[in-house]
Amino acid sequence: MSPSLPERAERSDGAFYDDLDGSLVEAWRLLEEGVTDRHSPCHTPSLGTLDAEGLPTVRTVVLRAVEQEARLLRFHTDLRSHKVAEIAAQPVVALHAYHPGRKIQLRLTGQALVHHGDEVARDAWQASRSFSRLCYGVEPGPGAAIEAPWDWRQGEDGSVEAESFQNFGAVLVKVESLEWLYLAARGHRRALYDWRGGALRKSWLVP
Repeated sequence: MSPSLPERAERSDGAFYDDLDGSLVEAWRLLEEGVTDRHSPCHTPSLGTLDAEGLPTVRTVVLRAVEQEARLLRFHTDLRSHKVAEIAAQPVVALHAYHPGRKIQLRLTGQALVHHGDEVARDAWQASRSFSRLCYGVEPGPGAAIEAPWDWRQGEDGSVEAESFQNFGAVLVKVESLEWLYLAARGHRRALYDWRGGALRKSWLVP
C-alpha cells in the first residue's frame, strides 16, 4: 500500500526540516505553485485589512503573480470593493495560506499598493482571461446593497471590456515578513523571516 499524502510530504521534508534557508525556499515555492496551479491551496490565500472602523476584515483573493527576488505578490480587485479604500487608508495588509497536504502554514505581512490605468494594471489586464475581465463590469459595484439576490447584472460580451477595465485594479504586496509553520509528527517547526529595516532577519520560533 502506498503511503498517504501527509506521510509522503513528511518523508520529503529533508530539504527544509531543521533548515531556516530551506524552509524559506519551500515557502516561496509553495507561493509560486499557487500562481500556476489553480488546485493548490495557496492559489487562494486570505487577505486581511482594517475597515473604516478599525476592525479586521478578511476575504479570499486569487494569487496571480509572485516575484521572489522583489518579494512581490499580486492579486486583482474591483476598484469599487471595500478593500481598495481600506488599503488606501492603511496599506499594511496580512495574507494567510495553509496547505493541508504539505501541512504548511504561511502568514505574511506587507505594504499593498493598488495599480490602476498604469503599465502594471494594463499588463495584468492583458494576461487575464476574457471571462475574468467581464467580472469587473458588474453593476452595481461589489458590496453594494440590493433589494433581491438577483438585482445585479454582469457584462456578457467583449463590448463591455473597456468599461470593465475602468474598475480593474492590480494589487502588489511588498512582503515585509513571512512566518512559516510546518506540522510534523516528529516535531513541528516554526520560523520568522523579517525584512523590515533592510537586511533579512531570520529565526526559529516555538511552534
